[in-house]
Amino acid sequence: MSKEMLTLEAFEEASETVKRVTSETKLVYSDYLSRQTGNKVYLKPENMQFTGAYKVRGAYYKMSTLTEEERSRGLITASAGNHAQGVAYAAGCYGAKATIVMPTTTPLMKVTRTRGYGAEVILHGDVYDEACAHALELAQEHGYTFIHPFDDEAVATGQGTIAMEIFKELPLVDYILVPIGGGGLATGVSTLAKLLNPKIKVIGVEPAGAGCMQASLQNGQVTTLPDVNTIADGTAVKTPGTKIFPYIQKNLDDIITVEDRELVVSFLDMVENHKMVVENSGLLTVAALKQLKPENKKVVSILSGGNMDIITMSSVVQQGLIFRDRIFSVSVLLPDKPGELCRVASVIAGENGNVIKLEHNQFVSTNRNAAVELRITMEAFGTEHKEQIITALEREGYQPRVIAASI
Repeated sequence: MSKEMLTLEAFEEASETVKRVTSETKLVYSDYLSRQTGNKVYLKPENMQFTGAYKVRGAYYKMSTLTEEERSRGLITASAGNHAQGVAYAAGCYGAKATIVMPTTTPLMKVTRTRGYGAEVILHGDVYDEACAHALELAQEHGYTFIHPFDDEAVATGQGTIAMEIFKELPLVDYILVPIGGGGLATGVSTLAKLLNPKIKVIGVEPAGAGCMQASLQNGQVTTLPDVNTIADGTAVKTPGTKIFPYIQKNLDDIITVEDRELVVSFLDMVENHKMVVENSGLLTVAALKQLKPENKKVVSILSGGNMDIITMSSVVQQGLIFRDRIFSVSVLLPDKPGELCRVASVIAGENGNVIKLEHNQFVSTNRNAAVELRITMEAFGTEHKEQIITALEREGYQPRVIAASI
């Protein structure tokens, strides 16, 4: 008879088991986020795990509950990246073969690292759900043991060990914010949190473009979204887990949804204030902090992962700077005569703006002497500084027009 999962006894066993493969991710108090939100904010940096995410917890604990025969058949799973790396790494620890089906949209770094742990990677489908369907077909065809990334009680028990660590460090925690994709992490964390202290509020956070759990809770049953659209690839799930859904209904206190734009600026906050790279799914709980009431409560944000490829990182940084008005572009018309360019540059320099790109278009008008267009992209300290620069250009007789910035 298999051991019952999601009990205090199982969580205690899992907490000891996962110590073999996890790093100690102690809570980090955030002065910056605490000042911004009016609460005492602590970060649980699971992005600092060896595999770059918390997923190794559930994968390894699940594997510890399998029989030798189940492991010897070979393991298979579907994942957008972090569970893939967790299974691949855990399989290596047990000397088992692992096959991972990943969506074709998975960032290259996650694919490369999964292969680096010795797994065979198959790219299939545009989203997780399509990859999962293919993995189940292969499991049946070849007799592999399937390890579900979230709809599995043993996996969820392993993920819940995060709550045990939070509670040991911060026994009087008031809120735990947890990212939600399919719901495995939220199931484990909320169930254990309520076992340890029913007064702890556990709030799930979903991307607005993939709110499958919120829709399911509102409908009172597991609901499949017609499509998902979010930069948080690790939580881009259309259908939450059916086995774990009752635990979510019982133990999760609320769900907050976050727009992609908020993830972009949260990335800047983490890099600049905490020197941490956190992937978009892991930033959900940071972006959600501003939606909590400022009540001086002890709040833990789980940073679920940090596996982000360089190209995505570059794009997010660029967009974040633009969203925060740290980079902006204006278009001005000026006579095509010597000294005008220097005059404009002097106005900007006088306001401590930093020009990073100029585009000079002499063909905006048939009368070049009357007007040529100058597009200026520059750095500023933020919205207030941007407005100061624009006002200074207006004082000098220019009519600056803000345009879409590009670096």
